[in-house]
Amino acid sequence: MTSKMLIPVLQENSLTLYLREISKFPMLNAEREFMLAQRYRLHNDLTAAQELTTSHLRLAAKVALSFRHYGLPLTDLISEANIGLMQAIKKFDPTKGFRLSTYAIWWIKAAISDFILKSWSLVKIGTVATQKRLFYNLNKIKAKLGLYHNAALDNETVQKISHQLGVPERDVWDMEQRLHGDTSLNELTFEDSDEEKQSLLTDGSPSLEECVIEKQEKELKNKKLAEAISTLSPREQEIVRERFLSDNPTTLEDLGIRFQVSRERIRQIENKAFQKISAFMKA
Repeated sequence: MTSKMLIPVLQENSLTLYLREISKFPMLNAEREFMLAQRYRLHNDLTAAQELTTSHLRLAAKVALSFRHYGLPLTDLISEANIGLMQAIKKFDPTKGFRLSTYAIWWIKAAISDFILKSWSLVKIGTVATQKRLFYNLNKIKAKLGLYHNAALDNETVQKISHQLGVPERDVWDMEQRLHGDTSLNELTFEDSDEEKQSLLTDGSPSLEECVIEKQEKELKNKKLAEAISTLSPREQEIVRERFLSDNPTTLEDLGIRFQVSRERIRQIENKAFQKISAFMKA
């Protein structure tokens, strides 16, 4: 199972196009996901593996976006996320009783994390657990203490970080020196890159890619909600629309008069309709 066979081509200059393309792949309900996973697990059916992969590419991209501030190209992060997704599919056993997305997210994060640790060219990061813990948490803790990026550490701060992460103080000093040293935020993140370290700082606003994914998710939820409502009876549909989808919601009493039933009966119908919608959305 190869990434070239299973996923759209991801290029640096076509990231937004790629995100649009993967949004076209339909999501799977639990029954079809189980069937496809069994076909791949038991019979090595690559067609089933491909459908499982493409239906979860949005998940991989969304996880990759959360790692974008580590200074590596987002296209590379998404590619690694896709590799993690395919590894998850190879190992996934649907008979365990949970969905593929729940299982895959840990493989995706692990693939991206390993890629970051191997690729960060500013430092030579160790792969032991304490080094990883320091690598991912040092800047976060410094920020909480009001020390941003190149702000110098003192002995008291190092002791706090050492105690909080459960690592030796010497390791904190070493990691701080490796990650920052005497470098400036205006220096380049990589020798062959024109991106400065300060570009890794977040401004709190969503990126274009995040906006695209958020819009896609909203459209998908709206589509699924419309499908859920279509499963209701005509009377239930009208009550739901009048009560919750209208700019001027109709009261229970007015709906009772329209349908010639009590307002309590309208409330019961409304509750039953929402139970149906909830069951449909969960499925």
